Amino acid sequence: MQTNMKPMLERRREAPEQSVWWDKLSLAQKFSASSLGKFGYELTFVRKDKESNESLAVLQCSSGVAVISEDGDIDTSPNIIIR
Repeated sequence: MQTNMKPMLERRREAPEQSVWWDKLSLAQKFSASSLGKFGYELTFVRKDKESNESLAVLQCSSGVAVISEDGDIDTSPNIIIR
């Protein structure tokens, strides 16, 4: 018996844990980034503050930008400009 089913498209993207930026996150940032991933946010890059020496994770999705402090605090309305 033959079926005429089309193959399903693979819609999954790279797992966040495989991102080159993932290793640069603190444990708290990883937990927060995982929770934002459920809402469509993807880790874009990690910025290191020269003065405080703390990292800031930047995530993007269709609805905007979010940042996560080194302590895992999420800000979905950051004052940040992405070029």
